[in-house]
Amino acid sequence: MTTSVNTNPGAMVALQNLNKTNMELSEIQTRINTGLEVAGAKDDGGIYAIAQRMRSQVSGYSAVQQSLDRGMATVDVALAAGEAISDLLIEMKEKALAASDASLDTASRSALNEDYKALRDQISTIVSNAEFNGVNLINNSTNGFVALANQDGSNTITVADENLSLSGSIVTITSTSSFSTATAASTIAGQLETSLDNVNQALARLGTKSKALEIHDSFVTKLSDALEKGIGNLVDADLAKESARLQAVQTKQQLGIQALGIANAAPQSILSFFRS
Repeated sequence: MTTSVNTNPGAMVALQNLNKTNMELSEIQTRINTGLEVAGAKDDGGIYAIAQRMRSQVSGYSAVQQSLDRGMATVDVALAAGEAISDLLIEMKEKALAASDASLDTASRSALNEDYKALRDQISTIVSNAEFNGVNLINNSTNGFVALANQDGSNTITVADENLSLSGSIVTITSTSSFSTATAASTIAGQLETSLDNVNQALARLGTKSKALEIHDSFVTKLSDALEKGIGNLVDADLAKESARLQAVQTKQQLGIQALGIANAAPQSILSFFRS
C-alpha cells in the first residue's frame, strides 16, 4: 500500500465507520427520547401510514365517547325528571281519589284540590328545568338526541323526545285541571291513571335508550383501547433493547474515535524515513 501524506485511506475508512456509528447513536437516542421506534414517515413509511390511520380512528372514537357521554347525561336528566313526575302523578291521583268520596265535605275537598293544584304546577316546573347542555327531552322542544356511534359519523343512536308536558299526549291532564265536586275528582283520577301508565311507558323507553348508550360507550372505550394498543405495538420502541444498544454503540463510538486517531497519526511515520 502506498504511503502518502496527501491521502490517508485508513483515516477515510475510520471516519466513515465513525459517522455510521454516530448516526446509529443518534437514532437510538431519538427512540429513547420519544419512546417511538417509528416517529415519522422516514423511519418506516408503511408502518407510519398505518399508525396515522389508526390514530385518526382513535381520535374519532374520542369524539364518539364525548357524544355518548352527553347523550347519557341528557337522558339521565330526563329520567330523573320523569320519575319525579311519575311520583307526583301518584300523589295527585291519591288526592283526586280522596276528593271523589261523595261523603267528603266541601272544605276538605277544597283543601285536597289546593294540594292537587300545587302538585300539578310542580310538573310544569320539573318539565321546564329538565335540561342538559341545552337539550330537553321531555318538553316537546326537540326531535330527540342523536349521538354518534362510530368514528366516521356514519352511524348514530337516536333517543326520541318524550313529551311529559301537561295537556300532551302522555300527561293528558291540563295546566288548569282542578276539581270542586266528587264527580270531577273521579274523572280526573281516571285521567291521572292513564297519564301515569303513559309516563311509565315513556320512562321505560328512555331507560332502554340510556342502557343502549351506556353499553355502546363501554364498547367504544374497549375498541379505542384496543386501537391504542395496536398503535403501540406498531410504533413503540423497546426501551430495554434500545438501552442495551445504546451502551454497545457508545462503546463503538469510543473505539471509532481511537481508530480515527490512530489512522490520522499514521502519516507521521513517514518522518522516520528522513531521519539521519
